Amino acid sequence: MTDQPIKSLGLSPELHRYLVDHGSTPDPVLADLIRVTRESIPQRALMQIPPEEGALLTLLARLVGATRAIELGTFTGYSAICIARGLAEGGQLVCCDVSREWTDIARTYWKRAGVESKIELRLAPALETLAALCADPAWARSVDLAFIDAVKTEYADYLERLHGLMRPGGLVVVDNVLWGGAVVDASDQASDTRAIRAFNDRVAKDERFDRVMLGVGDGLSLLRVR
Repeated sequence: MTDQPIKSLGLSPELHRYLVDHGSTPDPVLADLIRVTRESIPQRALMQIPPEEGALLTLLARLVGATRAIELGTFTGYSAICIARGLAEGGQLVCCDVSREWTDIARTYWKRAGVESKIELRLAPALETLAALCADPAWARSVDLAFIDAVKTEYADYLERLHGLMRPGGLVVVDNVLWGGAVVDASDQASDTRAIRAFNDRVAKDERFDRVMLGVGDGLSLLRVR
């Protein structure tokens, strides 16, 4: 497996490698995407989800029988490949991002992974794309799986708009909910940190979802729509 920066809280590099090697390891396309992302955008490489999270996204998509999915925050396309690979036959994934530079890399690897036809990329702020989907009756209560990994200060707004799109039993997966451990560091009052804390506190009381927070990657919340 191609080495990548560790994005798993509390795991040594050796233990992280063991964990990945004993799960669903990245195939050559994903391994090369890790390498290209690190070389092309080294200052943002940690935005890419770790391999074990990607494998989990594929598994979750399969478990819920997803045919319609939404991703908020695509970066260079690793998570989109993982979700698309887990979709049922005829499934479609809408990806939301604002960077043509990053998503041009994603498009190249979607084609290499053989999932290009399953993905629709919408280059616009995620809240704008969600507003458009919410206004389309064909999208009401039809989404099986959603992945939130975009602007941290907008997480609460994403979830509100997604709720009207998700079918009962659908799954919302939220990334970065532990934020490098900063959520329990009272001295960290950065806007992103405060937004994630507030989001986590709100979700913990939200009876519209069955919920669990996992120590996968940088923290992952799974929210099942009741």
